[in-house]
Amino acid sequence: MHLTAGHLLRGYAAGIFPMAEARDDPTIHWVDPRRRGILPIGGLHVSRSLRRAVRHSGFILRVDTDFEGVLRGCADRPETWINGAIFTLYMDLFRMGAAHSQEVWEGDTLVGGVYGVVLGRAFFGESMFSRRTDASKIALVWLMHRLRAGGFTLFDTQFLTPHLASLGGVEIDRSAYRRMLAEALEGKAVFAPPGYRPDAESVLQCSTQTS
Repeated sequence: MHLTAGHLLRGYAAGIFPMAEARDDPTIHWVDPRRRGILPIGGLHVSRSLRRAVRHSGFILRVDTDFEGVLRGCADRPETWINGAIFTLYMDLFRMGAAHSQEVWEGDTLVGGVYGVVLGRAFFGESMFSRRTDASKIALVWLMHRLRAGGFTLFDTQFLTPHLASLGGVEIDRSAYRRMLAEALEGKAVFAPPGYRPDAESVLQCSTQTS
């Protein structure tokens, strides 16, 4: 079956997501983990050193100015699940307004970012990349604040990695995830809330500090 962006959105709504085995594998399969990783909205754990980086890195934070660049950055690694078909599908979702990127810039250079899909009040985080120390973590701090301000209730990370666990990510079983997803799909959130003008201090207020 030829997959379309619409198929992907229906898959997310059903609690599954697409992956490829490798960059050169043309096959896309659906994944439905028994245990699901999530980042509780407003519950991001930020270390003292990361707080200093958010305040003093000098990075510029933007959204949706180079979605393709973020996608390419996430795929630019020795092993990736982002094959050509998946790349095209997420670009289609972005053009539909159903996918977004939180970007970290150093001057005119894109140095980190996160991208994901939005549906109802759920944000499905797909991947992130970093070309400078803490760039992807800083992107997550700003993204979490944006999601909270926009009324999102679910930040799905798919799997729980040690990196995400250190930032406050938790793992829940499939049935608990499906309940959270159903509740999130009943409402509507806004990725770009009217008048939203975040700064470093405000984005840090919705996180908890760790040593």
